[in-house]
Amino acid sequence: MKDFQKYIIQDSATIKDALIALNNLSSDVLTLFVLNNEGCMVGTVTDGDIRRKLVDGYTLDNKVNMAMHTKFQYIKSNGINVNEIKRLRNDNITLVPCLDSQNRIVRIINLRKRKSILPLDAVLMAGGKGERLRPLTEKTPKPLLKVGEKSIIDYNIDRLIEFGVENISVTVNYLKEQIEDHFKDCREGIKINCVREPSYLGTIGSIQFIENIHNDTILLMNSDLFTNINYEDFYLHFINNDADMSVAAVPYSVNVPYGIFELNGRDIQGIREKPSYNYYANAGIYLIKKKHLALIPKEKFFNATDFIELLINKGHKVIRFPLTGYWIDIGKHEDYKKAQDLIKHL
Repeated sequence: MKDFQKYIIQDSATIKDALIALNNLSSDVLTLFVLNNEGCMVGTVTDGDIRRKLVDGYTLDNKVNMAMHTKFQYIKSNGINVNEIKRLRNDNITLVPCLDSQNRIVRIINLRKRKSILPLDAVLMAGGKGERLRPLTEKTPKPLLKVGEKSIIDYNIDRLIEFGVENISVTVNYLKEQIEDHFKDCREGIKINCVREPSYLGTIGSIQFIENIHNDTILLMNSDLFTNINYEDFYLHFINNDADMSVAAVPYSVNVPYGIFELNGRDIQGIREKPSYNYYANAGIYLIKKKHLALIPKEKFFNATDFIELLINKGHKVIRFPLTGYWIDIGKHEDYKKAQDLIKHL
């Protein structure tokens, strides 16, 4: 039985039947989707719709199709439009039916549980040794270190699922068996695919070992990040700019505590007192068009930064996405402590 059957009612059912079905939903979203005898969606009905009809003189024995709305919000299953999902969420629509070409329900998206539905594959790189975090990583791979009650990598996996990413792979090498065991069970019905790299091949090299990529866009990220990046905004920025690659970037400021000379050769032209310089730093999260993955050299150590330079040299469009919110690259002990302190206030 499909997991959305509790939201389904036939148009031949009575208003009383609908009330019973709504009561069974309890604290869930009190909305039913009405189907005709051919299984096609023809309307929606809520507890409020029924109350208004009863006040107007309808009885419990009247058919539910007399109380339903025939103009309802939905999306099509062939090519989900992320902008449309965003509009529905902003309009406070909670349950969104996804219909096929014959208006049969394929799935129901609960926007209380999913912020979006993003058509991309996610790859998390988890093969490194985490040497700067020793001795913590001598027997535990860095992605499995705990921040609060959860492993570092779980915050990233859970956030991807929250944004509707359903094809997720994790590339593993160092202490790989622990990570594979960690993901042996599905997460909210989604299987996390662990892929072994024969040796550590950098921050993008191991993507070549992923056999099945389902979407035209790949999200690649380091597995040891602690961030609340908005993946929907990241994806839409990438699509709207028709980029070949997008790099999430965090602001980085350098404050010089001294007066800095402005020079022309040996001559001092002026002085800047305690200047600040503002930059954007690589956040280790990328969106890439799948067609460009063929450019990654086989079985060779290759970093994402190498890939950025390769695309730029070939004239492809590489853009920056300014990351707002928090972001910590847990590479050193002080970073790990910072994440531990931050989680206490989230």
